[in-house]
Amino acid sequence: MSQENQHIVIQTENLSIGYRQHKKLMVVAADINLKLYEGELIGLVGANGIGKSTLLKTIAKVHPLLHGSIFLSDKEIRKYTPQELATQLSVVLTERISSKNLTVKELVALGRHPYTNWVGKLTEEDINIVKKAIDITHINELTEKRCFELSDGQLQKVLIARAIAQDTPIILLDEPTTHLDIYHKAYILKLLKRLAFETKKTILFSTHEIDFAIQLCDKMIVMNTDGFEFGRPKELIQCRSFSSLFPQDLIIFDSETGTYKVRN
Repeated sequence: MSQENQHIVIQTENLSIGYRQHKKLMVVAADINLKLYEGELIGLVGANGIGKSTLLKTIAKVHPLLHGSIFLSDKEIRKYTPQELATQLSVVLTERISSKNLTVKELVALGRHPYTNWVGKLTEEDINIVKKAIDITHINELTEKRCFELSDGQLQKVLIARAIAQDTPIILLDEPTTHLDIYHKAYILKLLKRLAFETKKTILFSTHEIDFAIQLCDKMIVMNTDGFEFGRPKELIQCRSFSSLFPQDLIIFDSETGTYKVRN
């Protein structure tokens, strides 16, 4: 499908991100202009401390933006109430869940919170949406387990299921493969790829798994000290975006294979 016929789900205009430190504004990145479309999987990569989490949290309205604008589905983010925003955007951050004593089914059902009444009672529609989220992430065998009984990989799938149950057009994830072995890293990223394709949700995630992201993402955002670059992985390889991402005294990027290699 051509992008002319696709809906722009996230758009930033001249966005500056950062934080306040001792009453002084600390700009992490500036002049960020992005257009993310429906059904895309977008990987956000860069060195530690470059501002990946800050960008995600600014889009999620966890951090205030410093300058510019963010639009979600053509509406400026400042105009969203917290309740409205929760129906547009779901977030999976690296922070641990507050109560691991919940069952998997209970945790996934929390995704319906923006839509339930004040007592949090699930309707039949809510129950069906929770079941669908459990089915699509293949965690049916885990539903009665307590969260403290899960492995890191299992818990990550459950948190993604909760985000799906929230039924928003946008899902943001901050390093969803942290602490996973290489098989489960690939499994989670393949799951995100499938979800973007099957559900037409826009999924933006930060990651250090650059090799995997190059293989699986529709688009990538590369953050570096000079700013950012955005495009399809093949385009970014041709522009040598990944070659300049890290110092080359230890690792080099092989544009033929799309992977990093240790310098001999």
